[in-house]
Amino acid sequence: MAEAARPGQFAQFFVPGRTLRRPISICGIDRRAGTLRFVFQVRGEGTALLARAKPGQALNLLAPLGSGFRLGDTGRRALFLGGGVGLPPLLAAAEPFGRNAVVAAGFRARGSIVLREDFERLGCRVLIATDDGSFGHRGPVTDLAAGLEFDAVFACGPRPMLRAAAKLARARGVPCQVSMEERMACGIGACLGCAVRLRGKNGETYGMVCRDGPVFDASAVVWGD
Repeated sequence: MAEAARPGQFAQFFVPGRTLRRPISICGIDRRAGTLRFVFQVRGEGTALLARAKPGQALNLLAPLGSGFRLGDTGRRALFLGGGVGLPPLLAAAEPFGRNAVVAAGFRARGSIVLREDFERLGCRVLIATDDGSFGHRGPVTDLAAGLEFDAVFACGPRPMLRAAAKLARARGVPCQVSMEERMACGIGACLGCAVRLRGKNGETYGMVCRDGPVFDASAVVWGD
């Protein structure tokens, strides 16, 4: 499982007593140990049950699913933009870039900051923005890109943040990949519950976030702006 996983992919966890599996992004990949790392926010009873799992406990999951980030030349300067729970899947993607990566992370407040030290251990420069100004910059996480030089953008977070990241990359003339956050049920594109509008060769079309994504080229997404 770990050998096949790529940064940006996800897993579907079965929760006993629940019909729908819970999609959770892969945060870390250790191929030598054969393990995957998951960091997630407890939002309901399903994720609460997963959070109470004990070391060594067997879990039922499908992984890896979806398409991951296409990292390309890791010697180039990369900007990673993450918003809240959108930050974990960027950790594995930033790892091969090391000191060539700048991570701009946005959170609601100081108390919700996660993974800062993990990125710093990789050699990444980390910039923080909070909605309430309790830590770092007060304002949108994309504000942190001002004055930075970068050759590619990788982003994951709420749709408004991804739209802003796409606009930023377009203005700088650099490629941008976005990991879309949509509610998923099946995880394989069968239920059509996570459709996203895309630009195709013959006009607009639809892709499934779970099957065709969650990572897309930002230029292919119809943002509606």
